[in-house]
Amino acid sequence: MKKGKKLYEGKAKILFASAEKNLVIQHFKDDATAFNNQKKANIEGKGILNNRISEHILSSLKEVGIENHLIKRLNMREQLIDMVDIIPIEFVVRNIATGSLTKRLGIEDGTVLKKPLIEFCYKNDELGDPLVSREHIYAFEWASVLEIDLISEQCLRINDFLQGMFKGVGVKLVDFKLEFGKRKSDGKIILADEISPDTCRLWDADTDKKLDKDRFRKDLGNVINAYQEIARRLGILHEQSNNIRPIKFSKPKAVKIKKNK
Repeated sequence: MKKGKKLYEGKAKILFASAEKNLVIQHFKDDATAFNNQKKANIEGKGILNNRISEHILSSLKEVGIENHLIKRLNMREQLIDMVDIIPIEFVVRNIATGSLTKRLGIEDGTVLKKPLIEFCYKNDELGDPLVSREHIYAFEWASVLEIDLISEQCLRINDFLQGMFKGVGVKLVDFKLEFGKRKSDGKIILADEISPDTCRLWDADTDKKLDKDRFRKDLGNVINAYQEIARRLGILHEQSNNIRPIKFSKPKAVKIKKNK
């Protein structure tokens, strides 16, 4: 499908116009970012793997009744998706305490939560995607009470499904980020963005080895190897994946983080 003009470029993806009304082409880049874009790198092949993994997961969710923006995968790096107006909230679903949650509350890393925890973050890189409450969301009219109730219910359904999917291949779903938007064609709220090792924390069930973007955040190395391992376990390694050269590190490379003045 022929791409039209560039509509938007984010940290990991680019959106292009398509020939179809209310449909756009989503291109997955190899760029990796962390700490609100303060740490950056280019990791060859990451976009190919995320495209394939996200397609598999979103297609599987559609089969169990979770509507999302995916129409079809077009090629190694691109998908045709519904155009949506994104709700400016990131919905973070946590099953195991790690990352910012442990730092904020002093919870021991790796603590298994008695039930899933949903947190709301305002989507704004300049502000560091701050944690917000339902009351903030309602006060500033980012979403209504009914919309947040609906999305929260969807988050828990998605969590149940993904936990089962990953448990079946020996992976713990620690936490993950979701985004939702209103479909341009009918205004219905649907799941959007992507679900991949960029947006999920995934640990090996036996060793707790990290198989996600934390390998980049924490300078653990072997980022592509980890993403390939997730694709392999899900049985969806891209047909062209042999062209992706695994990145091998003799020792993790530190990346300088720019400090805000």
